[in-house]
Amino acid sequence: MPVNTQQRTHISLASPFIIEMWIIIFLVEFVKGSLLVALLPVYMENVLGLSVTVVGLAFALQYLGDNLFRSPSGWIMERIGYRWTMTGALLMIAVAVILIIYAKDAVSLSLACLILGIGTSPLWPCVMTGVTELAGSTKSGSSGAAMGAVEMASLAGTGIGPITVNFLMDHGHQSYRSVFFVLLAFAAAVVAVALLLPARISHGVHAVTHGSQAPDAARPKLSPLGSLMRTLRQVKQSLKVSRLLYPALFLQAFAIGLMTPVVTLFTRTELHLSPTQFNLLLIAGGGITVLALIPAGKLVDRIGTGAFLNTGFLLAAVSLATFAHVRRLPFVFAVVALVGISYAFILPAWNAFIAKQVPKGERGTVWGIFLTLQGSGMVAGPIVSGKLWDSVGHGVPFVASASVMVLLFVLHLAIVHRTKRKAGHSH
Repeated sequence: MPVNTQQRTHISLASPFIIEMWIIIFLVEFVKGSLLVALLPVYMENVLGLSVTVVGLAFALQYLGDNLFRSPSGWIMERIGYRWTMTGALLMIAVAVILIIYAKDAVSLSLACLILGIGTSPLWPCVMTGVTELAGSTKSGSSGAAMGAVEMASLAGTGIGPITVNFLMDHGHQSYRSVFFVLLAFAAAVVAVALLLPARISHGVHAVTHGSQAPDAARPKLSPLGSLMRTLRQVKQSLKVSRLLYPALFLQAFAIGLMTPVVTLFTRTELHLSPTQFNLLLIAGGGITVLALIPAGKLVDRIGTGAFLNTGFLLAAVSLATFAHVRRLPFVFAVVALVGISYAFILPAWNAFIAKQVPKGERGTVWGIFLTLQGSGMVAGPIVSGKLWDSVGHGVPFVASASVMVLLFVLHLAIVHRTKRKAGHSH
C-alpha cells in the first residue's frame, strides 16, 4: 500500500517509513560495525590464523560488494518496491553471518564479506529515495531533519555495535561463536522489520496506480537488458545537474576516507592516548555529531542547506588542520568536538542538497549512481591516506582532508551559482 502523501509542511519523523528505516539502518550498522570493527579483524588473525593481507582483502570485498551493487539495487527497487528489495538483501546479511560462523579458511571468509557487502548495498539507495519521495509530498520539499535522523541511526549503530560486542567479550566471557549467534539474531530481526516496509511511497514512474493505467502498461515488454538501457536513457534525459556535482560527490566521501584508517594510529603514536582516553575522544567527536544531527537537520529545513554546508566545510577544514598539530589533551578534545559539530552541519545538509538534485523519474537508480560515486571516495581515501602516512608524515592525511574540505566549499559555491544562473535564464 502506498504511504499517504497528503501535503505537509515538513517530513514527519514519526512517519512509519522513517521509523522502520531508522530501525533497519541502526540494526544493519550495529551488525556491520560489530563484525568489521570489533570481531573479524581479531577473529581472522588470532583464531583462524589468517594474515593481515587476507583480512584487508576480505574487507575490501565487503566494501566492493556494497559499492558495486548500489546502482543495480536502486534500479531493482524502482521495479519491485522497497519491501522486497530490502527483505531479499537483508536475508543475505543473515546468510553472511551464518557463513562466518562456520568458515574455516580465507576463501569462505572472503565470500561471506562479499555477500555482506551485497546485502547492505540497497540500504542507502532505498532510504535516500524514500526520504526524497516523502520530501516531495511536503510543501517545503525539505528533507534535512529526516536526513539527520537516518545519519544518526547509522552513526549510533556503528558506534554502539562494537562497544556492545567488546563488553560481551570482555565482561561476559562469551565465545566468538556465541557473539556471532547474537548478531545473527539481530540480522533476523532486521529482515522482520523490512517486511513491514511499504511496497511504494508514492505513485512513482513504476508504481501501479489505482484507477489508472500503469505508465509502462501500454509499452511492449522489454528484456531486463532492454529495460536497463531504457532506464539509463531516461536518467540521462532527466538528470540536469552541474557537472561539478560529480567530483563533489567523490570528494565528500574521500575526505572521510583519508581520516578513517589513521585516526586510531595517530592517537596512539602521536597523542599517546590510553584506550579509555581514546574512547572519551570518540564520544567527544561522534557523540556530539549524533546529538546535533536532528537539531541541525531541522534548522536545515528552516533556513536551507547553503549556510550549513559553507560553515560546515570551513569549520571542518580549520579543525582537521589543527588536529594534525595539537598535542595538549584539552586542546585535542576541543578540536575533536569542533570536528563533530562540523560534521553535524555537513551530513544532513549535504544529503538534503543532493536530494534536490535528484529528478522525480528513476529516483532509485539516480540515488544508486550518486551513492556509488560517493562510495568510490571511501575506497580511494584509505589508500591515499596510507601512502601519505608512510611516505610524508603522520599528520598529513588530516591536512589533506582539510584541503579537500576547502575544495568542497569552493565546489559547492560554484554549483549553487551555476544553478541560480540557469534558473534565471529559464525565466
